[in-house]
Amino acid sequence: MTTAQEPRSVIETRLTHGTHRQATTLLAEAAARPEADLANLTELRDFLVATLRHHHESEDDDLWPMIEAVAPGTSEPLKALSDEHDALDAALDALEAAPVPAEGDRRELAAAATAVRDLVHTHLAHEEPLLFPALREHVSPEAWEAFALKVIATTPPAGASLIVGFFDEVGTPEEVALILSALPAPAQDAIPAMRAYSTAVIASLRKA
Repeated sequence: MTTAQEPRSVIETRLTHGTHRQATTLLAEAAARPEADLANLTELRDFLVATLRHHHESEDDDLWPMIEAVAPGTSEPLKALSDEHDALDAALDALEAAPVPAEGDRRELAAAATAVRDLVHTHLAHEEPLLFPALREHVSPEAWEAFALKVIATTPPAGASLIVGFFDEVGTPEEVALILSALPAPAQDAIPAMRAYSTAVIASLRKA
């Protein structure tokens, strides 16, 4: 689909979910390779733990109530997925606690990363058929902008530069430009450096 055929809410959510799929897959694969760079592996792990927690908390605390206020009852199927959010929280706790040794056995990290990957992919497959129609039908551009700005303002800093590289992998240049246009001015100036850095980190972990 082109940008013109979808509301901004759907485009940004689709790219965010695509990033979660790509990043969890990369971590699960890289964690199983002894040669994967320790610093890059740790940064990707920390990015995922912080980003995934923030994402589903934003849904539970802000997006579902926004949809419910406009169309009562519409958010109930989405709220029913909160049990999956709880399961993801437990898996993220295990991933955060898993050691990332410079050398030696990384099986605990690989197992924890695989569990998170599987939960995220399954959860998104359940959520998107419900969420995308709700975004199209019940979330105005103004309401989405207010929600997105709050998400940006409260996004954890851990590994934040990685987001640009993953966006580039899952969206068209026009879609990526659209989603990054919401960043504040100082961050706009940093986008080229963020892109170069994140592309290098992702490529390093893939080569490993």
